[in-house]
Amino acid sequence: MEKSCKLVALLLLILVSVVPRETLAAKHVVGGSQGWDESTDFNSWASAQTFKVGDELEFKYNSGLHNVVELGSESAFKGCDIGSSLNSFNGGSNTVKLTKPGTRFFACGTPGHCEQGMKVKITTVAADGSSSTPASGGSASTTSPSSSGATHSTSVASDQLQLLNFFAIIASLVVSLLICI
Repeated sequence: MEKSCKLVALLLLILVSVVPRETLAAKHVVGGSQGWDESTDFNSWASAQTFKVGDELEFKYNSGLHNVVELGSESAFKGCDIGSSLNSFNGGSNTVKLTKPGTRFFACGTPGHCEQGMKVKITTVAADGSSSTPASGGSASTTSPSSSGATHSTSVASDQLQLLNFFAIIASLVVSLLICI
């Protein structure tokens, strides 16, 4: 009996140290309800978001019309230099995980779309919210149209639900531990 209680305590310690980052990660649909589309104001959308390490960007688009390329520098981003892409995605739905603080740049590789504004600059901060980020290559941020307020509230509601799930896990483990005592 004592051995199983120690195992529960160890499991509780592991979950408390690991689960918060994953549980509190958010999924940001790039462009909000309009998705990855040339009619979206990506600068407005991105400025209404907070991107943290562990979050994910989800690009949703018409695969016959659009794609996503990740550019390696701000100058390539500003000049829509699609030829210098680091990664490219097609297929209509792609997820990019933000693994470290910094800035990442994404654009549509369809000729003319980047020049028409179909590009987004994503700045990711540390999971604790600190803003010390490297100049580039770390994380992402996005922008979208005037519907950015609705998109942001959806992200906040999702964050709250994930937080409640986290506390439910902790509560069940604490109850299990108390039963052992």
